[in-house]
Amino acid sequence: MAFVSMSITGMTCDHCARSAQDALNALPGVSASVSFARAQARIETTGETDAAMLVKAVESKGFGASLETATDEIGERKTGNQLRVAIVGTGSGAFAAAIKAAEEGAVVTLVEGADVIGGTCVNVGCVPSKIMIRGAHIAHMQVHHSFDGIAQNQPAIDRAALVRQQQTRVEEPRHAKYEQILADNPGINLIRGWARFEDAHTLSVTGADGEKKTVIADRLLIVTNARPAIPDIPGLSDTPYWTSTEALVAEQMPKHLAIIGGSVVALELAQAYLHLGAEVIILARSVQLSKEDPALGAALVRIFEEEGARVLLNTVPDEVTHDGRDFILTSQAGVIRADRLMVATGRQPNAEQLGLEKIGVQTSHNGAVVIDNRMRTSADYGGGKGQRTSGRSPGIGRKRG
Repeated sequence: MAFVSMSITGMTCDHCARSAQDALNALPGVSASVSFARAQARIETTGETDAAMLVKAVESKGFGASLETATDEIGERKTGNQLRVAIVGTGSGAFAAAIKAAEEGAVVTLVEGADVIGGTCVNVGCVPSKIMIRGAHIAHMQVHHSFDGIAQNQPAIDRAALVRQQQTRVEEPRHAKYEQILADNPGINLIRGWARFEDAHTLSVTGADGEKKTVIADRLLIVTNARPAIPDIPGLSDTPYWTSTEALVAEQMPKHLAIIGGSVVALELAQAYLHLGAEVIILARSVQLSKEDPALGAALVRIFEEEGARVLLNTVPDEVTHDGRDFILTSQAGVIRADRLMVATGRQPNAEQLGLEKIGVQTSHNGAVVIDNRMRTSADYGGGKGQRTSGRSPGIGRKRG
């Protein structure tokens, strides 16, 4: 696999860029992205097409073309001596680091195993949840407001339409802040697949089709985000429960929604569904917002109860079953039935398959990468604790001093 950057002259609009891009992609074994704004093409090729054919394809559309750089093994430059940076993950932190590194002249490779780039926030976190919360608030205010002369109205909720609009608005920032950055910056490459460390400077990346690629880098950054953590409650794994991911895109409104969890994600989605008209019951292992100021949690309990929710503190189900229609939660508070169940009990780091033990990176009891106050891991690069091994400091962390 080779990666090529090409300068293109004579383009006057985005249509020109698409024309040049189509010409390149028509060649065998070529995948290209052309940016009019940067007058550049980023080309991935299997080697079936030589450099002269790439140039000729662009020139056939009336543009000038010249190759800038080529790489063979990912991260190994054929020309130049730029710093090679590999970043595992494509969330906001990963992209901020990639952009800064590229601006400083580094060659950056992003590695992503998920179907879409952008990480948690834009896809299944902050962006869709705040859109849902805003819509739910508008619905709530139609029924609950204190203005004379404005009729209160019970709105009809079309949950499917709300989700369609929400996901359209999710796609907009994902394209503008992630996909377009890749298209416009030939110094940042994206490799699809799941990464695993072979040594302190080498990643093996396995694609969905089983193909393996090797990424070699001077510095590596782990920004792999997290996934929902599921508690070990008997019977739960055998039921069709939601996490926050499914709750955000569910197109059918539940009548009765039970929620296991008492932290931010659980509570914001609990109130959103409550405002949209569901009957909600919240089961918190201890108190609401147990990791925050307890006064905030106590105030939220009052607010939820005033709005019609049922709140059970210090309550974890002893067992969860599903009878084909309803969830049945057995607890010290009695038997609870709901047509939907959401589990929002924290997040689990996506680091266990990286092979961190091969390179001496310490992890915590829940699998999170342990770092110091400079975000360095425990990896020892042989230069002494806290010391640089050469003029360049390795990137996944020097041994802490």
